[in-house]
Amino acid sequence: MITLGVILLILGLLIKIPILWNVGIVLLVVGVILALVGTFGRAVGGRKHWY
Repeated sequence: MITLGVILLILGLLIKIPILWNVGIVLLVVGVILALVGTFGRAVGGRKHWY
């Protein structure tokens, strides 16, 4: 999710499409939050581990 957010941010900058920039920011923030919550040992999405 973090990678997709960064890709959309870059595409939004290069192609000058503001919606890609906004979606990229949202995905990046959500991805970072989920990564941080997962590192604290909390269950994310009902699962303790993702395989």
